[in-house]
Amino acid sequence: MNDFRLFPVQASTLAPQVDYLFFFLVALTVFFTVAIAATIVAFMIRFKRRSHDERPHGIHGSNLLEFAWSIIPFIISIGIFGWGAVLYANIRRPPDDALYVNVVGKQWMWKVQHMEGRREINELHIPVGKPVQVTLASEDVIHSFYVPAFRTKMDAVPGRYTLTWFEATQPGEYHLFCAEYCGTLHSGMIGKIIAMDPPAFQAWLAGDKGVSVAEAGAQLFQQQGCASCHLGGPGARGPLLGGIFGKTVKLTDGRTVTVDDNYLRESILNPQAKLVEGYQPIMPTFQGLLSEESVMQLIAYVKSLPPAGAEAPSSAKAHSGAEAH
Repeated sequence: MNDFRLFPVQASTLAPQVDYLFFFLVALTVFFTVAIAATIVAFMIRFKRRSHDERPHGIHGSNLLEFAWSIIPFIISIGIFGWGAVLYANIRRPPDDALYVNVVGKQWMWKVQHMEGRREINELHIPVGKPVQVTLASEDVIHSFYVPAFRTKMDAVPGRYTLTWFEATQPGEYHLFCAEYCGTLHSGMIGKIIAMDPPAFQAWLAGDKGVSVAEAGAQLFQQQGCASCHLGGPGARGPLLGGIFGKTVKLTDGRTVTVDDNYLRESILNPQAKLVEGYQPIMPTFQGLLSEESVMQLIAYVKSLPPAGAEAPSSAKAHSGAEAH
């Protein structure tokens, strides 16, 4: 298959699964196209009118035939739906041991930041044999993160986060496209995924290691004054954030919501939208004050905070100490 020039290489664990379904659909389409065309030709020959006086015979129904062409397509359709649903669930559910990478699309580039702090533009270095979860955001319009060799495509939508993941199976460089028309220079919004052997990737990652995403978020947390209300200190007027990620909280209107990336983002940029029960609507909005990258850094920091009573991460302890001084 890799030698088939019109088909991209299979370079991820998901690629064969997607291809199996694709080729099954193609084979099914070809089968029915040929079968229907052959039947039409056979009927044209078999029932050709041989004289102007010939009258067609009456057609009588067949219950067996009616059941056959109703039940068989139904079974095939349900089978395809089930196959696609399982594949979609696999694509949407990243493994627990995945590496996390933040990617922000904007006209017209992909901005990448690894959790360890290293940044890239229009390039994404990843290790082979390790799942990578990509959190996508957009600073302007809808973009689409598309890697044909990985059979991966996910929209980057303004105002919320979307996720995709993949695991490269062989080293190499693979095309990264924007698959959504996003403006006059859309065609130039291209990049590449560079899959490396794990030792080479670790060496590359350590080559220009800056402040990690969580540490950058800790700095923002202090600079924006979030710590005074959300770390459980004296006079705290907001919910304690330690260990809150992934938990369910009750809102003032009686609803409940799971604390995930999108909820945290909304709470930072539109704090009154979903107010936690027991707290006053006093938090100001940070809409227009923080970039998408900064919001992602804040969220990474909140996710790193341990539950109350547990030991705080080094970044949190360092900034708590700085505040005390």
